[in-house]
Amino acid sequence: MDFTKKYRENGAIGALLDEYEKAIVELQQILNPITKQELITIVDANTEDEDCRSIQTILTHIVSSGYHYIIKIRENLGEKPEVKEKATFQRNTIEEYAVSLNEMFQFSEKLFKDYPNLELEIIERKDKIHTTYGQVYDYEQLLEHAIVHVLRHRRQIERFLIKLKKESYF
Repeated sequence: MDFTKKYRENGAIGALLDEYEKAIVELQQILNPITKQELITIVDANTEDEDCRSIQTILTHIVSSGYHYIIKIRENLGEKPEVKEKATFQRNTIEEYAVSLNEMFQFSEKLFKDYPNLELEIIERKDKIHTTYGQVYDYEQLLEHAIVHVLRHRRQIERFLIKLKKESYF
């Protein structure tokens, strides 16, 4: 255990941000050795999910979704934030994705700088965030989903890397 790690002090919000940051750092660590060719290679040509064909499409999806989660919270708080198309998050190198992941996390962090006393739990269903895919979340649940989203796709990228190493793609 690293006893020198500095944890955020703002309760549940701090815990969520610490875990989100940790998930992103772990993802970035597995991305470091990925080559440009591995990034863009279609590993799963048979999937119906266009976000899961290559490491590049997965990373674009992770970054786009990370912004989208925070935008949904801000909209629920009455704001009208700018929404960018997913294609604007596509990058050409691992280094660019590392920067984009950091910027995405900073965008998430800013929500809690803007709303330091944000109540994470919402009891009334009508006040929760209703997603386009049918799920209903309060802020805490959506942030927990954001964390697990990174973890699930990190695992998927790890599996893609194994497949790329085993099979002759190059």
